[in-house]
Amino acid sequence: MLRLLAWLAGTLLLLVLAAGGLLIATLEDQPLVSRPATITAQSIAQARLLLLTNDPRRLQPGDARRAVIPAGLLDEAVNYAATRFLRGRAALKLNGERQAELLLSLQPSWLAGIGHINVAATLHDADGLPAITALRLGQQSLPAAFAEPLLGGLLTLAGYGREWQQLRDAIRQTRFDPRRQRLIVSYVWQPALLEQARALAASPADKALIEAAHANLTGLLADRAPDSRVALSEVLAPMLTTDRTTGGQRAALLVLAAFLAERNLTALFPEAADWPRPPPVKLTLGGRYDSAQHFVISAALAAWAGEPLADAIGTYKELADARHGYGFSFADLASDRAGKAFGELLVGRSPRLETLLASKFSDADLLPALDGLPEYLRQREFRQRFGGPGQPAYEEQIVEIDRRLMAMPLYRRNGD
Repeated sequence: MLRLLAWLAGTLLLLVLAAGGLLIATLEDQPLVSRPATITAQSIAQARLLLLTNDPRRLQPGDARRAVIPAGLLDEAVNYAATRFLRGRAALKLNGERQAELLLSLQPSWLAGIGHINVAATLHDADGLPAITALRLGQQSLPAAFAEPLLGGLLTLAGYGREWQQLRDAIRQTRFDPRRQRLIVSYVWQPALLEQARALAASPADKALIEAAHANLTGLLADRAPDSRVALSEVLAPMLTTDRTTGGQRAALLVLAAFLAERNLTALFPEAADWPRPPPVKLTLGGRYDSAQHFVISAALAAWAGEPLADAIGTYKELADARHGYGFSFADLASDRAGKAFGELLVGRSPRLETLLASKFSDADLLPALDGLPEYLRQREFRQRFGGPGQPAYEEQIVEIDRRLMAMPLYRRNGD
């Protein structure tokens, strides 16, 4: 979904490149959209519910379904896609009568200090995908009639023609509902969509790296007794140094995250069901299994999907635990934030991380002390004592967690 949103936003930019000199003439001093690339825990909850109610594993070919997507979730997804893939910011606003406005501001590196590319498109209800009825570059209006044909042509040239056609065939109707702030999409399920989603999520090159990392983990744990406890640092170092490329290290984190989450990789690669399985040992961080889970899963999310998503999922998980699980834990949140920082260092090819991996390190080099951080808070107690994200008492704990992280050599922000 994020990649499709990025294609759509990117296509708005490519539409105007055909105008040549018009692009430079319409650069603007100020961005049309200026906002952080944050994702809220509420949006994670909404996305999870959307996936549960439209689980492809429960759908038969030809099933007709409706997906109701909250406008806030769409807005954050569009902005996240623009940030991650296009070096920009975006917004989606439902307003007026059965319509939405998609806004996009870009400032590629070659435009730094020169100006911003601002694009605005008006979308209306349609049978099939939304219709683009107005298109504007800066203050210049462009012919909207060319938008959809050009979009298909550009996606075909980019190698996504088949996916684009399958999406067009599957979606039968889109309806904007500004009053309830939601988008209603009617579609007919096609199994090929799931296969294409898998292909987009992980390329053949990614698959080869992930399979190699899985085999590496299986070999590392082969001699360990089932249910034995193994320090994460003993496994993390050889996993990340066998293949030191960014792709190889990202694959290693993904494999470790799947192992710690007690999930296999068949959702991405059905053939993974036939891969040898490592013994069910307990990887621990600072002596805690839950800390290892939170750290590695957040690191993998940061490495594969970006820091804002890792933050949001960590917060959502703790809020959900306050309601239904073992209770809210700031210690777990500290593990999440340490893992997120680790994943960001890995993707950024940090010399500090390279130095750490080349040395003999321990769990204490990865995670700060957790003593004194409140844990096992049921929802009522959590709300009474800390309110929630954004409230002073809650934010004081986040500041304390970040202070402990920044005191560690690996995570301090004083440059590499």
